[in-house]
Amino acid sequence: MSPRSPAFMILFIVSLIAAAGNMGLQSVLPAIGRQFQLSDTLVAGAFAISALMWTFASPFWARLSDSLGRKKVILIGMTGFVVSMLGFGLAATSGIEGWLGAIVAFTLMATARTIYGVFGSAAPIASQAYVADRTGPAERTQAMSLLASAQGLGTVIGPVLSPFFILPFVGLAGPMYVFALFGLIVLIIVLRFLPSGEVVRTPSPSGQRGAGAPDVAKGLWRDPRVRDFLLFGLLVTGAQAVNISVLGFHIIDEMAATGLDARAAQPFIGLAMFAGALATLMVQWGLIPLLKLRPPELMRWGAALALVGNLLSIASPGYFGVVVGYAVVSMGVGFARPGFTAGSSLAVGPHEQGAVAGLMMALAGLSFLGPPVAGVALYELREFAPFLGNALLLAGAVVVAWISPALKALAARVDDEAPAPEMAPASQPGPEGNS
Repeated sequence: MSPRSPAFMILFIVSLIAAAGNMGLQSVLPAIGRQFQLSDTLVAGAFAISALMWTFASPFWARLSDSLGRKKVILIGMTGFVVSMLGFGLAATSGIEGWLGAIVAFTLMATARTIYGVFGSAAPIASQAYVADRTGPAERTQAMSLLASAQGLGTVIGPVLSPFFILPFVGLAGPMYVFALFGLIVLIIVLRFLPSGEVVRTPSPSGQRGAGAPDVAKGLWRDPRVRDFLLFGLLVTGAQAVNISVLGFHIIDEMAATGLDARAAQPFIGLAMFAGALATLMVQWGLIPLLKLRPPELMRWGAALALVGNLLSIASPGYFGVVVGYAVVSMGVGFARPGFTAGSSLAVGPHEQGAVAGLMMALAGLSFLGPPVAGVALYELREFAPFLGNALLLAGAVVVAWISPALKALAARVDDEAPAPEMAPASQPGPEGNS
């Protein structure tokens, strides 16, 4: 599959809209929590339920994508996204306008996010497996990096556009309605234009085809080929989840010192998220193609940069220090995510692509399960505490990236099998102008 093929462009848009909607929600969530006069930790904890559902649902969608087909599972995921965003918006509006009490409205908001937790992982899992089915080892790092950069572009669009969608009557809930509409349009595009022909996957050693992937998936997380990629990914994405969850509350507090309330602080939150997303895109559109880094190298650079970013946030806790630290963390994740995603895909066989995609998506749920709650709770105790905790997590990730036998074996095998992949240059950011 070429990165400029119509099918890849559609998958790119799927990832972009999902990321934009979620980061748009994340950018307004702290202000909604403060307007409802709820504890910061309660706000973070309520949405851990969504992450829990994501974690449990991801392996199911991975298996179903092998048996039912990638396109059908993508459609299920996008439907869940639309329903969740619309439900969240309605619940938030009801609370903001006083139609429902704050606790009741927030409970309904958490329920809407739980719907996304159940169904939302379906689309990215099936998209990753769709790409893996249609690319060889030499192309896969390129394709996975470009697909990951769609999320990076989405994280730019979401926070930047969200303040413009805070409209009269709907207020802070406005971005959710707009992204639900965007999701519906993408759902129709997938239904009408994404090719549904399934690739015949190489049978597993036991003679099973893709439909047998449920058996393949069992215990894969303990497989030495995959285990270190999962551990690394959990450490990096867990630290990133803490940074994202703390960011809005931190900036609201910094702006409060200047006399601005939570709603007036919204553009400053969007600016910080924009800086982080821009840093991610600079890595994925510019530095990765320029340096031609392979998965193990991406992981080592990524973990180290994310560690430095958290140390910067400790050393300079004011608004501009937080923005710079968050941007450096985002650069690190921009290296690391395509590294461990492509690396885990390359480490397993064709019949295991759906299963390993499910494990990688489960990381996203796990990372937003405990770490954000712990991070926000630590922030309420001491401003520097969550960044110190992140530094410890990322130091562990650096160690894994350097000593893992699985990473060393993969590096040796990729060196033997293929030249470094060429990626879209910075002047041509992805298929038809998108990344």
